Amino acid sequence: SKYYLRTKNSSHCFEKTYIYLLQYRTRLLHCLSGCNVSIDLCRYIMDQPGQISEQVPVPPEQVTPFSYAPVDNDDNEAEAEAEEEEVKGVDVEPDNYFADESTPLVPMSSNPKEAEVDVKVESPSGCRFSLFLFLEAKTRAGLVYESFTILMILLSVLSFALSSLFLPEYNAIPSSISSKCGPVCDAIWFGNDPNNALKDLGIGATSILEIFIIGVFTIDYVLRLYTADLLDPKYRGFVGRLKFIPTFFSLVDLASTVPFYVDAFLLPNTDLAASNFLRMFRLLRMMRMEGLYDLALGLLDDVLYEQKGILGIGLFVGFTTWTVLASFFYVAERKNTDMIYCGAAPDRCFENQDDIDTRLCTFDEYGFVDCSAAGCASGEGGDEPCYNVYRSIFSASFWTLMELFGEFPLVDQHNLGGKVLGTFTAIVAVAVFALPAGILGSGFEDLLTRRREEKERELEDHNVAALEHGDMVPMGMTTFEDDWEVVEVVGDGHSLRGSLYNFFHAQTSFSARLFDHFINILVVGTALTFMFDTINSNVVTPQLHTFFDVFELVSVIIFAFEFLLRFYSAGEDPKYRGIKGRFAFATSFLSIVDILSFLPYLIDVYYTRQFITPYADKSISTTVVKFLRLLRLLRFEKYTKAFTTFDDVIRENLDVLSVTGFSALLMWILFSAILYYTERNNPDEDVANYYKSVPHAMWITLLNLSGECPLGHYSVWGKIMNGIIGLFATAIFGIPIGLLGAGFEEIVSNEYKDTPDEVFEDDNGIFRGTGHTYVARQYGIQVWCYRFVNGIGSGVAVAFEISIYVLIATTVTVGIIQTVEGQENTMHQLEWVSVVVFTVEYILRFIGAGVDPEFASIENRCCGGVWSRIKYVVSFYSIIDLLAILPFYLAIAFPESWFDRHDEYLRMFRLLRLLKLDKYVPSITLIDDVLRLKKKALIVSCYAGGTLWVLFAGLMYLAEYKDHSMGIDNLPFYGCTDDCTMSVRFSNYFKSLSYTGIHLTGDFPMVEYDGVGRIFCFFMIIAAIGVVSIPSGLIASGFADIVQSKTKKRNNKYEIAGDDWYEIKYRELEGQKPPNSVFGTCMDSMQESVHAYLNGIEDKRAGTVTRSTFSRISRKFFFALIISNILAVMFESIPEVDRMVGNAPGNFFDVFELVSVMFFTIEYLLRLFSAPKSRTALFSSWVYATTFFGLVDFISIAPWYLQEAITASGHYISGDEAKIFRIFRIFRILQLEDFIIAFSKLDNVFRASKDVLKATGLMAIIIWVGSSALFYIFEQNNPNLRECNPTIPLVGNETGIPGCYDFVSTADCNSYYPGMCSQAIFTNMPNTMFYVAVFLGGDWGFIDFTWQGRLVCLFLCIAGIALYAIPVGTLFDSFGAVIGIGDDDEDDEEEDD
Repeated sequence: SKYYLRTKNSSHCFEKTYIYLLQYRTRLLHCLSGCNVSIDLCRYIMDQPGQISEQVPVPPEQVTPFSYAPVDNDDNEAEAEAEEEEVKGVDVEPDNYFADESTPLVPMSSNPKEAEVDVKVESPSGCRFSLFLFLEAKTRAGLVYESFTILMILLSVLSFALSSLFLPEYNAIPSSISSKCGPVCDAIWFGNDPNNALKDLGIGATSILEIFIIGVFTIDYVLRLYTADLLDPKYRGFVGRLKFIPTFFSLVDLASTVPFYVDAFLLPNTDLAASNFLRMFRLLRMMRMEGLYDLALGLLDDVLYEQKGILGIGLFVGFTTWTVLASFFYVAERKNTDMIYCGAAPDRCFENQDDIDTRLCTFDEYGFVDCSAAGCASGEGGDEPCYNVYRSIFSASFWTLMELFGEFPLVDQHNLGGKVLGTFTAIVAVAVFALPAGILGSGFEDLLTRRREEKERELEDHNVAALEHGDMVPMGMTTFEDDWEVVEVVGDGHSLRGSLYNFFHAQTSFSARLFDHFINILVVGTALTFMFDTINSNVVTPQLHTFFDVFELVSVIIFAFEFLLRFYSAGEDPKYRGIKGRFAFATSFLSIVDILSFLPYLIDVYYTRQFITPYADKSISTTVVKFLRLLRLLRFEKYTKAFTTFDDVIRENLDVLSVTGFSALLMWILFSAILYYTERNNPDEDVANYYKSVPHAMWITLLNLSGECPLGHYSVWGKIMNGIIGLFATAIFGIPIGLLGAGFEEIVSNEYKDTPDEVFEDDNGIFRGTGHTYVARQYGIQVWCYRFVNGIGSGVAVAFEISIYVLIATTVTVGIIQTVEGQENTMHQLEWVSVVVFTVEYILRFIGAGVDPEFASIENRCCGGVWSRIKYVVSFYSIIDLLAILPFYLAIAFPESWFDRHDEYLRMFRLLRLLKLDKYVPSITLIDDVLRLKKKALIVSCYAGGTLWVLFAGLMYLAEYKDHSMGIDNLPFYGCTDDCTMSVRFSNYFKSLSYTGIHLTGDFPMVEYDGVGRIFCFFMIIAAIGVVSIPSGLIASGFADIVQSKTKKRNNKYEIAGDDWYEIKYRELEGQKPPNSVFGTCMDSMQESVHAYLNGIEDKRAGTVTRSTFSRISRKFFFALIISNILAVMFESIPEVDRMVGNAPGNFFDVFELVSVMFFTIEYLLRLFSAPKSRTALFSSWVYATTFFGLVDFISIAPWYLQEAITASGHYISGDEAKIFRIFRIFRILQLEDFIIAFSKLDNVFRASKDVLKATGLMAIIIWVGSSALFYIFEQNNPNLRECNPTIPLVGNETGIPGCYDFVSTADCNSYYPGMCSQAIFTNMPNTMFYVAVFLGGDWGFIDFTWQGRLVCLFLCIAGIALYAIPVGTLFDSFGAVIGIGDDDEDDEEEDD
C-alpha cells in the first residue's frame, strides 16, 4: 500500500509486492533448511533488517530471479516442496544470508558500496545471541523460562498479599488468621517476623521464597544487562549499558530487587515496609509478554494523538469546573458544624468519635475548630482533634472531586448552600467534568470500531480470495450467511422417535407450540415460588409453603420427563446420532439448563428423603437447591440468543480485552497494595478496618476503580491515590467492562434493526398515517374554544397559552415551597387563581373536543360530538387536569373530611400539572414511540439484563441472608432495632432484588458484605453492569433519535452548530476594515496600537499572529499573574497560612490583591478602548463588555471595587468577610480562556442542542420532580431515617413509655419528646429534590426505603436514570459538535442526506 501511494500504479504495485513477498518466503525457507534452527529464530532474523553481520555487499549473482505469476494456493504442499528444493539450490553462504535483506519499498542500489551497512551483530550461533533469544522467549527453552518467571512473579505477589493477613498488629483478634502461621511457616513464605527460622542469617525479616525469587531475578537482570546491545545497538559498551539502566523494564527489575539488598545488608535492623511493597512492581514484568506492552501503548498513543486537539480543551474545562466548584463548596461549608470530623478524637476524648456532638463546636476567624464545649479540646501543641473537612480549598478539592465523579459520601451533612451546589454538581457539572474522559472514551471507541472494521474487511477479502480459488472457508468465517439457507430437520412422522422429535424439537404442530408455552409458564411459576417462599411467615403461611413445594414437585417431574423425551428424540437429528452425538446434545447450553431444572432437586430429595421441606427450613443446602429454579429462566435463551452473543463479543475483542484486562488487573493489585500501606493506620477505625490487609483492601479498591467511593475519610496520601484512581485509573479499568457491554449492545442493535412507525410529519406539521387526516371544519363555538386554548388565530390566544405555561411553572414551584415547615400557606392565594384558570381551560378544552383532531373524526362527530368529548374526558391530559383541580374543590366542599385531613398529600397532585407541558413540548408521550422503535433490540437486551438481575439477586440473597457478621445501622422498619446485620437487609428475595438493582446501576452504597457477597459483587462489576444498562441505553438513544428526527427538518443542515447572531455577524465582517473613529485618525492610530499590543497582528494567509517583544512579555506576565491569583486564593483558604499572614489591613494578601486589580483594571480599560478595532468584539466596545471575555474581565475586578465601596460607606468588613470577596478572584481562571478557547462556546452549545433539550429537559424535570414527590410521600416518616436523643429508648418498654421507633411519624415523636426527634432526609420537597438529584446522578446515598420507596427506586434503576441523563448527554454531544468532536459523523449524515 505504501508503494502504491508513491507510484499511483496499482498493477505495478501488485507485481512488485508479489516479488518481494516471494523473496521473503524463499529466504525464510532457506533459513530453515540451511541454518537448521527454529521458526522463532528465523522470524526474529527476518524482522531485524538492521542487524546485518558485516559490511557485506550484495552480489548480483545471489539475487534469485523469481517469477511473479499468480500462484493458486501457497499452501499446496507439493509446490512448497518444489520451491524449497529450488531455494536449496541457491548458493548462499550461511553467514551472509542477511545480506540481501532490505526494505522492499526502498530499491537497493546496484553499487555494492552503497549497500554497505555499518551495524555489526554477533553470528546467531554465538553464545550471547543464544542467551539473548532465551531471555526474550524466542526459543522453546525461553518460553519455558518465561512461564517460570511468571509463576515466580505471581508467587511473590501472592505471598506479599497473604502476608498482610498474618500481621497481628492489624489482625489483632486472637482467633484470626494472624495466629495461624508460626516461625517456620513465616520463614518459608512471608518473612514478616525478623525472629523467624531465618533469623540466624542476620539479614532481617525475609523468607526462603523471597530469597529464591530475588536470586532468580538478580541473575536475570545481570544477563539482560549483558545482552542489552543485542536488543538495541545503542546499548553497546559501558555508556550504552548506562543508557539501558533507566529504561522502563530495567527500572521495574531494579525496583523489584534492589530494595531487598538495601533492606538485608545496608539496613538489616530496620523495618522498611516499602521494600516489601515494591515486590508488587514485579507484576509489570509480565508486560514483557509479546504484544501486550506494545499493543497497550500503541492504542493509548493512537487515541491521544487523534484527540490531542480537543483533549486540552476538555481538560481545561474539567479543571476549571473542579477549581471553581471547590472554592464555592469551601465558602458554603467552611462553617458547617455537620462537616466537622473528629478523626483523632478517640485518642483523648471519647472511645467513639461519633459520641462527640459537633453542634457544640465553634470556629474562629481563621477556620480552626474548637470542640471544648463538646468535651474534646485541642492539644497543647495546638493540633486539632476535630476539623472541618472543608477547612480550605485544597481540602474541599477532594470532596468536590468525589462529587464530580458522581459520588456524594457526605450527602447527608451538607447545609442549604452545599445542597444547592450539590444539586448543580449532580445535574450539570458532572457532565462538564467528564468531558476529558468522554473524549478519550469516544476516541478509544472509534479506534476499536475501525480496528474491527479492518478485521472484517480482511476476513471478507480472505474469504473472497478463497472462494475464487475454490478453497473451503473455515467455519464461522463465512461472510455470505445471507446466501445460505438454514435447513431445519424434520423427523419421520411414522416413527415414535420422529414424532417426538417433531413435537419437542421441530414443533411442527399447534399442540407442540402450546406445550412449549406451558413449559415456559412452569419455568416462570417455579421461579416465583422460590421468590415468594423467602418471605417471612406474615405473608407466606405454612399452607402456601406446602403449595409451593407441591408445585415444584409436579414441575420437576414434568421437566424430567420432557428432557428424557427430548434426549431420546434428538437422535433424529444427524448431528446428535450415536453416543458422541447424544453426549454433544446433553452438554449443550440449553440441555445443561434443562438438567439443572430437575437434577439438583432429585438429589436433594434422595438425601433428605422428603418431598415437602419443613416450613422453617432455611438451611443453605435447601435454599441453594431452590435457588437453582431461577436458572430455568435461561431456557428462554433459545428464543432470544442473547447470551450466545457474549462469545462473539469476546472473540471480536479478544486482543484488546486481554491487554486492557491485564492492565486493569495490574492497577487493581497495585492500588490495593498502595492504599493498604496508606490507610492501615488511619485513625478512622471504619476506614482502617477495610484496609487491614491487601485482600481486604482489594474489595474497596475494586469499587474505587469502578467509579465508587463509599469511604471518604482517607489520609492525605489516600486522598491523593483516590484522586489518581478517579482521574485516570477508572477510565482504563472500565475499558474491558465497557467493551463487553458496548459489544453486546452493538451486536444486538445490528441484528435487530430499529422499526420506526409508519407515521410521519409533513412539511406543514400535520401528522399523517395510513388513514385519512382530519381537518376541523369552521363552525360555531367549538372551533373558537379549540383554537383559543391551543394558541391559534389571535394574540390573545397566544397570550393565554403562554400564561398557562407560566402558571404551571409557578404553581409547581409554590407547591414545592409549601412542603417546607412553616411555609404551608405561602402564596395560597395563587392556588385559588390557578384553580380557576385551569378550570376555565378545562371547560374550554371540553367544549372544543368536538372539533379537536385528536379526539374527533368524521365518523365519531355524530350526536353533537358526545363521543369525542367522552374520549377527551378519559384521555391522559384530561385525567391530569382533573387530578390537579378536583382535590381543591373536594376539600372545600367537604370540610373536616378525609380530603381535608389529607390535604398535604393531595396538594402533591398539583405537581402533575408539569405533565400538561408535555402537550406543548412532547416528551413523556414519545416514550411509546421509543419502545416501538427499539422493540426488537429491547426484547433481547431486557431478557439478558433482567435474567442477570434476577440471578444476581438470588446469589446475593444466598450470600447474605445468614450473614450475621457485618453490623449495620438500625432498621426498625424491617423489624430490627438493635445489633442489626446484613441479614436484615437480605431477609427475603424481594429485598435483595432492590439492593441488587442499585448495584447493577454501578453504585455500591453498601460495602458490609462477607467474602462470598464480595465475590458476587465482583462478577456484577465485571460482567453484569454493562449488560443490564443496555436497555436503558437503548431507550435513551431511541428517545434522542426520535426528538432529533422531529426537529431535523426544521433545521438548516448547512448551518454551523450553535451559531447565533454573533457568529453570523463575525463571518459578515470577514475582510472588512474597522470603522474610523469619530475622534479622528489620531484616535484610530492609538486604538490600533493598543489592539496590536493586546491581540497581536494576524496574518490571515499564513494563519499566524505576530506580536511585539513587549506584547509577548506582557502576555506571559498576565498569564503568570492569573495563575498567581488563583494560587493566592487557594493558599489563603488554609487556616494555618491565613493565621500566619493575619487579617489586619495591609496584609500580604490585601497588597497582592490591590496590585493585581490595578493591572487587571488597566487591561480591561485597554480592551474596552481598543474594541472598535477588534473583529472579535465586532468592532464595538459594547459587544466586548457584554460578551464572554468582557464579562469575565469585569467579574475579575468588580468584587474588589464592591468591597472598597462597602468599606467607604462606613460598614466594617472583617478579615473573614473580606476573604469571601477575594474568593471570587477564582473566576480569574476563566481569563485563561484567552489562551484556551472553551467556555466561550457554552452558549453555542446550548443553542446547538436547544431543540432536543426542550423535550428531554422537560422529561428530566418531570422525572426529577415526580420521583421527588413520591419519595417525599413514602419516606418522610420512614423510621429507618429517624434519629432521636440518646435518652429516648429506641422501642417502648414495660412501663409503657413509647420509644423513638414507635411513632408513626417524626412529628408525632417530637410532640411527645419536644425537639428530641429528627429526620434530616425527605423532610420536604426541596430537601428531597436534592437527594433525588444525587440518586439520578447514579449515587444512592440512602437505600433502606419502605416497600413503596423501593418501587420508585426500581423505576429509577430501570429507566429513570437513563432518561434523566439524556439532556446531559445531549449537551456533551453538542459540545463536541461545537469544538470539533464527531465531525466525521456529521459529514456522514450529510452524505446520507
